[in-house]
Amino acid sequence: MSVKILVVDDDPDIRDVLKLTLSEENYEVIEAEDGEEALKAIATKSPDLVLLDYKIPKIDGRAVCAQVKKDLLLRHLPIILVTGKGDINDKVGGIDAGADDYIVKPFEPKELLARIRMILRRTERDLEANPLTRLPGNVSILNELQRRLDSKGLFAVCYLDLDKFKAYNDTYGFEHGDEVIRQTGRILIGNMQNYGNPDDFIGHIGGDDFVVITTPNKVDDLCQQIIADFEKTTPCFYNEADRKRGYLIARDRKGQEQQIPLLSISIGVVTNESRQIEHVAQISEIGAELKQYAKSLEHSNYVKDKRK
Repeated sequence: MSVKILVVDDDPDIRDVLKLTLSEENYEVIEAEDGEEALKAIATKSPDLVLLDYKIPKIDGRAVCAQVKKDLLLRHLPIILVTGKGDINDKVGGIDAGADDYIVKPFEPKELLARIRMILRRTERDLEANPLTRLPGNVSILNELQRRLDSKGLFAVCYLDLDKFKAYNDTYGFEHGDEVIRQTGRILIGNMQNYGNPDDFIGHIGGDDFVVITTPNKVDDLCQQIIADFEKTTPCFYNEADRKRGYLIARDRKGQEQQIPLLSISIGVVTNESRQIEHVAQISEIGAELKQYAKSLEHSNYVKDKRK
């Protein structure tokens, strides 16, 4: 899969030069000519790195950088700020806003490519993550589960899944579907900060599947609040007609119309309060079973394992 780089500059000639330079390494280039376009491209195109000119129209480079780094799902996105020669204030402002590096115009193409390679390597090393949400992926999830087992402490592992997501994706398209997933990630992060422990963990298994690892004393409040926030946010994902109806109209494989309920979230919670759990596979097996049961119920809900 090729690396996507977003080039943000209001000068088309500079964008062309950068495209030519980046094509040497077979990078896929996305372009934006102002700050508003840049933020939209970052939200919808999921670039792997941003090459951002400081002086761009509408929203300047520093403000774009600050806004991206404030978003919990985007803060790991590497940004190289491009500044004019001798503009020391631009450099300082960019670093203060969270830029990962800066390069001064005019620059040597080889130096730019070397910096890009270095930052991409560092980002990959620091973050084994889901490309859509930038949340830790499967390797990190397994490591964290093993760490909890090894520590012999009490844990609660929440397996979260969106209901009716395929029908939503089919009707509204992948870009809207991706935004639902990103927004779900934000809901999880926000609630963990408010209701969880400092060392709690959020992972993104893939698609619309997430994992939250917390402790039994926190898990009920956390699940209830995640559900409340998801239910509050869900209507925003739909157009007015679907919102008013309270369901989607979609056709099944035979071409017959069906009424599909709006998105909801199901959570299966595995804890070691009442039973001994000895290996990671056991956690995921119980979690899958509980989540399946939660999905069989109507609306958003969570089901906690209370068996001994």
